[in-house]
Amino acid sequence: MTTARREGASGARRSEILDAALHVFAERGYRGTSIDAVAERAGLTRQGVLHYYPSKKRLLVAVLGYREELSREHLAADHPDEDWPNQVAEVISHEHASPWLAQVQSVMMAESMTGDVAAQQYFHEHYRTLQGKTAARLAERYGERLPSGLTPRAAATAVLAMLDGMQQQWLLDGERSDYPEIMRDVLAVLLGPTPV
Repeated sequence: MTTARREGASGARRSEILDAALHVFAERGYRGTSIDAVAERAGLTRQGVLHYYPSKKRLLVAVLGYREELSREHLAADHPDEDWPNQVAEVISHEHASPWLAQVQSVMMAESMTGDVAAQQYFHEHYRTLQGKTAARLAERYGERLPSGLTPRAAATAVLAMLDGMQQQWLLDGERSDYPEIMRDVLAVLLGPTPV
């Protein structure tokens, strides 16, 4: 088998493990998830999972990164020239179509606050990076003040808090389907008109 084929097979196996782990972590949380449960979901042995991810903590960090990668194409901060309220509404719609993405983040974030060091470190870095990128994009677009009067940093903090809060509300009340529209309307007020 050539190196490229081995790497392709290895990458496919890693994706299968991460898909399985993402669902198991979303359903059971970090403490309730075992390597055996992930292996069973992935159709592998325990040793098969540990070959790629030598510990549950390393698997957790990989799952959180994988979740971010799956959502990245839908993140508003990656499309600075487009309409942000509509992009953020798309992010919410995307996560509603794939609820385990929202669920795994919420479950892991909650557990990180009760002592899981690997998850704490991940979320600390994740939010610091995301807030910095979002604030930088807002500053690029609006300058030192948005039309609403907020600084880019304050607006970035508010946007991320609203996204997390909206996600929590939706996970608790999945019957409602108007969250993307609500977020679009609120952001249109928060950010003000898009500069021409």
